[in-house]
Amino acid sequence: MACARHGHGRCSHPGLSLPQAGQAFRKFLPLFDRVLVERSAAETVTKGGIMLPEKAQGKVLQATVVAVGSGSKGKGGEVQPVSVKVGDKVLLPEYGGTKVVIDDKDYFLFRDGDILGKYVD
Repeated sequence: MACARHGHGRCSHPGLSLPQAGQAFRKFLPLFDRVLVERSAAETVTKGGIMLPEKAQGKVLQATVVAVGSGSKGKGGEVQPVSVKVGDKVLLPEYGGTKVVIDDKDYFLFRDGDILGKYVD
């Protein structure tokens, strides 16, 4: 596993490994307790088959984690890892997050503490 900061396997610092982040996200690695997510697509058709106009579609609060930072430092200096991992489905707050565009796709950056919950299978 290569060090995300230096590209070799000799570092002892905690960090995000490149395979964990996925091949598409070598261009962007969140820092500290930040989590990069991709929002799920909005429902455009109801269960009854009615097409919904864009304004009637609600804001999507479900997302998939695509990259995570190494965690935040606690009071004693120890690193507290992020509570989610790449691939987790999470519940987001209605407002907040920072929009990030990577390869013409929209992603959102949240702090670990801002994520409301994680869906379990």
